[in-house]
Amino acid sequence: MAVSISHLSFEHHLPAFGIAETQPRISWRFEGTAVDWEQTAYDIEITRGLDGVPNVFNVNSSESILVPWPDIPLEASETAAVRARAYGRDTQSSTEWSDSFTVETALLSTEDWAGAIPIAADRQTETDAPKRPILFRKTFDVSSNVTSSRLYITALGLYVAEINGKRLSDHVLAPGYQSYNYRHVYDTYDTTQLLKSGKNAIGVTVGEGWYAGRFGFGKQERNLYGDTLGLLCLLTITQSDGTKQTVASDLTWHANTGPIITSEIYDGEVYNSTLQIPGWSSTNLDESNWLGVKQLPAPEGNLVPSDGAPIRRLEEVKPKEIFLSKSGKTVVDFGQNLVGWLRLAVTGPSGTNITMVHTEVMENGEVATRPLRSAKARDTLILSGNGTQTWEPSFTYHGFRYVQITGWPNQTALTGDSITALVVHSAMERTGFFECSHDLLTRFHENVLWSMKGNFLGVPTDCPQRDERLGWTGDAHAFMPTANYLYDASGFWRGWLKDAWSEQSRNDVFIPPYYIPTDDISDTDRERVRTPTAVWGDVVVGNPWALYQTTGDKQMLEDQYAGAQAWIDKGIPRNEASLWNRSTFQFADWLDPKAPSDDPGAATTAKHLVADAYLIQMTRLLSNMSTALNKTSEAEIYASQHSDIISAFHAAWTDPYDTIIANVTQTALALGLAFDIFNTPESRQEAASTLQNVIANNSYLVGTGFAGTQQLGFALSGINATSDFYKMLLQTQVPSWLYQVVMDGTTTWERWDSLLPNGSVNPGSMTSFNHYAFGSVADWVHQKVGGLAPAEPGWKTVKVAPEPGGNITWAKASYLGPYGWVNSSWTVEDDGFHLAVNVPPNSKAEVVLPGGGGNTTIVGSGRKDFLVEGYKMST
Repeated sequence: MAVSISHLSFEHHLPAFGIAETQPRISWRFEGTAVDWEQTAYDIEITRGLDGVPNVFNVNSSESILVPWPDIPLEASETAAVRARAYGRDTQSSTEWSDSFTVETALLSTEDWAGAIPIAADRQTETDAPKRPILFRKTFDVSSNVTSSRLYITALGLYVAEINGKRLSDHVLAPGYQSYNYRHVYDTYDTTQLLKSGKNAIGVTVGEGWYAGRFGFGKQERNLYGDTLGLLCLLTITQSDGTKQTVASDLTWHANTGPIITSEIYDGEVYNSTLQIPGWSSTNLDESNWLGVKQLPAPEGNLVPSDGAPIRRLEEVKPKEIFLSKSGKTVVDFGQNLVGWLRLAVTGPSGTNITMVHTEVMENGEVATRPLRSAKARDTLILSGNGTQTWEPSFTYHGFRYVQITGWPNQTALTGDSITALVVHSAMERTGFFECSHDLLTRFHENVLWSMKGNFLGVPTDCPQRDERLGWTGDAHAFMPTANYLYDASGFWRGWLKDAWSEQSRNDVFIPPYYIPTDDISDTDRERVRTPTAVWGDVVVGNPWALYQTTGDKQMLEDQYAGAQAWIDKGIPRNEASLWNRSTFQFADWLDPKAPSDDPGAATTAKHLVADAYLIQMTRLLSNMSTALNKTSEAEIYASQHSDIISAFHAAWTDPYDTIIANVTQTALALGLAFDIFNTPESRQEAASTLQNVIANNSYLVGTGFAGTQQLGFALSGINATSDFYKMLLQTQVPSWLYQVVMDGTTTWERWDSLLPNGSVNPGSMTSFNHYAFGSVADWVHQKVGGLAPAEPGWKTVKVAPEPGGNITWAKASYLGPYGWVNSSWTVEDDGFHLAVNVPPNSKAEVVLPGGGGNTTIVGSGRKDFLVEGYKMST
């Protein structure tokens, strides 16, 4: 068919099951080869309930993204089946009806929880030690006429739920990590097929997770959000006659400890199989020796469904090599630095103790544990001796490529059949792809992808392996445009940005923490991570704007506008010139390549120069946000402030100096150019030539840290120096992006030289091999090498403008956007430059060909081929 609707979605949910919105906005994607196809109207059919009557709504509109819910609001726990069809212009075909897609709401009020209360085991909880996971169970009777059943569940900690001995789903580390004091997520499961007529049993294991375990930065306290593991759940059962039965967490449940001795985020899990309780979540169990339960206070945060996708096991990796370390210990190399855990299938004598230590790299012939700092990253399995055991941990995760294994029994061969690495991350939809003729650059792009997967577990963490794993805002700020291309992270960001505003607005302080969620639970701890600082605090402006560019969602932009405005108006300490107060702490151009290993903030660019440059850009973005939201007066105010701050910047950082800027560095010049601070033709030309000279004199090696890296490529392309950035991008000497690849890195690193040229680990105490911040260069790769970018928010119009260079002879980029697949594929051949573009129905593309003087060709949907005859790539 020339055009069809391939997918419906609701808000930004994947899937839209157990959601909070009662009038969810609807979007649909297209497939097909129809040329210049545009929608003029659409029908939405909504069927409510199992036996509902379809109701069709016709709307004359070209909009197919986030269109309003046309029906009356959904009620709590209500299901609707929705399908759509779209009409083309008079001379164009229309689509058939799409498939039906289901949307279902969750519980919407306290009353909907039907008396469910948080419960804990009636035992004394551990205080200054790891908390032993708790088993909760309850039996109940069910009639034979069940038509549907739902379980609504969360934990004061992390949970795994079972009914009649079967695990409910493939969700792991549920309900994830969030700012529990403001937003406590619960999950919804369809349990209809797990119930049976007669007696049933539900069992839930709860571990400490982020909620009560040792976690955080610096102090790493326990019990950050609570000191007792607990369960809150409600099972609803609907009979064929419409009557409902509920099974709620209450004081009739029982509790016990089981085979998991400890299971900690940083330190790993200890599992003693000899303590297993067969059938503990089934009906035939003697509960006489189980503990009772007690009631806990209600969760501090609002009970809400998740905005983002759950965390799941999404890939399996088999060992690449198994070898002996220098000291004779067995080490398994999976060939890929990844995040997750191991699954074992092993037979051995009862009491056999298998210990697994997870690391990212080897050093001096041994697994390198020093970069883990205090994190043990160690799992221990004690075998029961009862045949082959299949085991994996429940409430921990690790960042690793190498695993040192001791105690492996002789009865089982250590091979790919007995040991598997499970890759775990938030189950977002993959949307962006890139490859090119340069093998190292293609591999680097894969490294960026792996670092995103490894650090998107409910929140955007800085690293997944050491005693940190926090949602650092500066890293997220730099990487967000790249993330939004690689995955549909819209729901993921929506939840995290809600936490950002909650944390920022606490006690009317309006200062975003360095990382979100934050561990400074008490007001007395606030100064530890709430000191205002640029780039990191600027995330509340930069990230909503970047999310808007990807989604076109003005409602999400409106949701975050108050936080952006509060930061600019109230949160940033200013001096008399309205620039940053010079007494403030700044991370600034963190991890500049010349910063000493023991002082990552000792950059070559003045910290407040960086802060002031970002203040200029954030003020401009806030003006842009105001315009997008039709806040005209605010837009004018911030536009005026933007102009004034540029003048103040020059008075502070350029006018008093004999050079173009106080620090003649890659970062200072790149920010000045990318943010249009050099706003006269003369100053811009001088800054451009100076930056090119600085780069050439540095042998085209990188000279930027966190603040400058993401902007560097765009600054050079903006002065027609894309060829210079290709020379930087394709360097293989340290510091460069491809140095990490030639050093056998399979993820992107925290430091440019996390691994030194001699193969030893950087001596700094802060050395990770899985950080995504420097991978932010992939945003430039997608736009300039691949040639794809949104020309307007939401990708309604695509910009296809590849800029070949670096002797790369071909590149391909694909993006699954809101309207469907966008593809750009180019080659440089003997007869010139060839470009093939595919545009989805109901959207357009602005195509800019190399060597064409910047002229733009507007094309509609379908495939378009272009040729620039005689084109020769510059070197």
